[in-house]
Amino acid sequence: MSRARDDDMLPDADYVLLGSRVALGLDGGFAVAVPTRLRLLASAGAPDPLQLSVDGATPEVHAAQRQAFVDAGLLERTTSARNLFDDIVADPSWLFAAGEPVRDDPRELGVEYREVTAPSGAPIVSLPVFHDDPTWHLSDAALIVHAPDGDRVLRGFRGLYAAWLTHLADERRAAAGDPERMLVVIFESRQIGEAMTEWDDPRVRLVHTVHNSHLPAPHDDPDAPVTGMWQRWLSTVDRYDAVLFPTAAQRDEVAARFGDPGTFHVVPNTIELGAEPPAAASRDPHRVVMLNRLAPQKRVDLAIRAWARVAAVLPDARLDIYGDGPLRDELQALVDDLGLSASVTLHGATDDRDAIFDRAALFVTSTAFEGQGLSIAEALARGLPVVATDVRYGPRDAIGDAGVLVTPGDVDGLAAAIIELLRDDAHRAALSLRARRAAAAFTADAVRPALVAALRSAVHRPSRRTPPPSPAPHG
Repeated sequence: MSRARDDDMLPDADYVLLGSRVALGLDGGFAVAVPTRLRLLASAGAPDPLQLSVDGATPEVHAAQRQAFVDAGLLERTTSARNLFDDIVADPSWLFAAGEPVRDDPRELGVEYREVTAPSGAPIVSLPVFHDDPTWHLSDAALIVHAPDGDRVLRGFRGLYAAWLTHLADERRAAAGDPERMLVVIFESRQIGEAMTEWDDPRVRLVHTVHNSHLPAPHDDPDAPVTGMWQRWLSTVDRYDAVLFPTAAQRDEVAARFGDPGTFHVVPNTIELGAEPPAAASRDPHRVVMLNRLAPQKRVDLAIRAWARVAAVLPDARLDIYGDGPLRDELQALVDDLGLSASVTLHGATDDRDAIFDRAALFVTSTAFEGQGLSIAEALARGLPVVATDVRYGPRDAIGDAGVLVTPGDVDGLAAAIIELLRDDAHRAALSLRARRAAAAFTADAVRPALVAALRSAVHRPSRRTPPPSPAPHG
């Protein structure tokens, strides 16, 4: 990733990305987008930015996850990622200093707790347990810190998160010799973001990203009632110092419906453009590829049903589906039931994305909704024309004139678009030439100015959670 020019540099501050869990192989494209954003921050001058998580897996699991990021080239070093509970177990002194003395033991109030212990077995902190409560992260149920000089309490998980982030910021402030140094926290998970909207430290700026559509199924009505977590998060949107949407379409529809507090920005997730892709003539003209999680959102079943029509017309055509997920067995059964096992293959996960794209003639996605659809840009970067469902949000923003958009859920339309392009070598070659140009809009150099502008705006304005000073009394 190239370095920024001086006029594309971030304000001098410390920057962290914070997600609930960020794990390759478990969190789909999210687990690629987050470390990629971290590298973009570093290229824009952020000093040693950190990728943070708060999931409660073991330190051994987290160590393996960090190494996986390094092995995949997504992080330069394992120390760029830290986890809340790893830090608690490694050195809880910062936690012992946090909180308030216990007045009434919360355990006597009927709340269930689980302990986080040191390697010696000594309890460090007791966490309240919530069963089937989707708003657990907003509870004020006390966390009990077992400090050497007596128990202390923190106000819910929000108190724990704020204590940890303050500890990380204080480490940096001490190293810089600047007790007022700014910390910019970029939330990658809504559960954490909405829990932290009351954190009013004036030395902190809170930024929130968006990774997916906020609309309920069938995800095609911008005026449909928004419920659950999205409803709660949208009610807090004016509390963040910046909100980063991956597409202009989603930003504009949210602003039109819920209002723009002047903090909305469009900052897509980025890709590496890489070396020049092969010419269209060198590709297998019969091979079509899909790459996504085998999950309900992606509606791979629609592409398989469309392929029954494709195979009837073009018996030499092949559909290669890469990715894994909870629907793999169900999708394989569909392939078998439709008699497509000779022309459709579910390959599972792959580490050879570019090589797969370079062999194919066409990329297809039949997704029901997206936040951005990063795999589309990755396919375009390899000169691969795209056939995609025209869903909210992402495909239309990415494809431009380098592919074909199909009405969502239209199996016949999807099949017709695939057949037409597989039959027309000249049209595919023309789309292939345009694909690289479309993908260039998602490179680090193209996106960095928007990220810098958003974060400059957040840093240079007062915090949206800190009340303005009271006016001085008149003489």
